[in-house]
Amino acid sequence: MLNNWAHLCIDMQSMFAEQTPWHVPWMASISPAVVEVAACYPQRTIFTRFVPPAAADKATGMWKNYYRKWGAMTLERIDRRLVDVVPELARFVPPARTFDKMTYSPWTDGRLHRTLQEEGIQTLVVTGGETDVCVLAAVLGAIDLGYGVKVLSNAVCSGADETHDATLLLLADRFSVQVDVLTSEEFLHQL
Repeated sequence: MLNNWAHLCIDMQSMFAEQTPWHVPWMASISPAVVEVAACYPQRTIFTRFVPPAAADKATGMWKNYYRKWGAMTLERIDRRLVDVVPELARFVPPARTFDKMTYSPWTDGRLHRTLQEEGIQTLVVTGGETDVCVLAAVLGAIDLGYGVKVLSNAVCSGADETHDATLLLLADRFSVQVDVLTSEEFLHQL
């Protein structure tokens, strides 16, 4: 039986689900598994949202260059509803919560870690996208902060099959003490 855990659902947002420059086609295929976990445990679910700056010149450091490349995805140019969690998951808020971040990692400013520590969370169950970008950043940060991590392999996605597969292999092999890679069915059966 797993105690003191939270479901950290990474960036299941309309900006990645819909036809935008950041569209992740796989998101639709993993959505049922993510919905199942969130539906079973909405009170344990935190949805991160990757929030772009208003404009490239509002970003810091190399993020300015990033948003010069992806200027069409800044808040001054997109429909702001695209930042929202996809509707099939948004229905769980509340009791599920959202957590906004401006970088790949949700750990950068310390807010999420403080909240989880106050709640006594020791293990994070990770779903969402993209496996090889924001999910990877979330998992590596969680490892560094001392959390146990369960990555649900059929509930994470990427726009690139090769790096998705390589990331899951990396996490399962090189981080096997801190990370357990399993399916959503296997995880729910453990509870």
